[in-house]
Amino acid sequence: MMEQEREMSRKERKQAEKLEKQRLAHEKEMLRLENMYTYERQAYQKGCRLIAGMDEAGRGPLAGPVVAACVILPEGFLIEGVNDSKKLSAKKREMLYDIIMEKAVSVGIGIVDEKTIDEINILKAAKLAMKIAAEQLKPVPDLILVDAVEVKEVDIPQTAIVKGDALSLSIAAASIIAKVTRDRLIDEADSIYPVYGFKDHKGYGTPKHIEAIKKHGICPIHRISFTKNFTV
Repeated sequence: MMEQEREMSRKERKQAEKLEKQRLAHEKEMLRLENMYTYERQAYQKGCRLIAGMDEAGRGPLAGPVVAACVILPEGFLIEGVNDSKKLSAKKREMLYDIIMEKAVSVGIGIVDEKTIDEINILKAAKLAMKIAAEQLKPVPDLILVDAVEVKEVDIPQTAIVKGDALSLSIAAASIIAKVTRDRLIDEADSIYPVYGFKDHKGYGTPKHIEAIKKHGICPIHRISFTKNFTV
């Protein structure tokens, strides 16, 4: 009987320790999110009612489109786990994508393909993608928080935040939407052009990808302006 009581006591202690760890982890996460909500909170205090975050994915790859997203979250809505998309696993991004798409006031997505990237250059293409994404938002936000630099092509007041995808919850949410959208498009291309391994590197210039280009040449989703050094 005494042994059973001791065993029960050990189990209860372990359970209590587990619950305490979970509580502390939750408190730490909420503090992180509150810190990431500083720019949004300041904007609300200045009278803004609808605040969007904007970011893009896919400037650097050798293949595929550049994708931008613009996201308006409900005021005070903190989504546990949201962070710069580059810091999250693919599984975590997919889960958060679904939550953001369900809970957001509005989401705009802009996609500019590889052909246009070659025609106008990647910088202009990224700005075009952000313009398309911002123009899809209904209702129109009072302010857009944007990663790094303002986009003059977007006729909505903006605040540029260096490393904004790690410092603003709204920009981080946009980075997740942009990244997941682009990754899904690249995964579709992988089934059409399997020799390049797009599903593994998402179009980025990994040694495996460059070797495949040298061996097989480029395919229709490659950016000619990005791959000319690897083709004959």
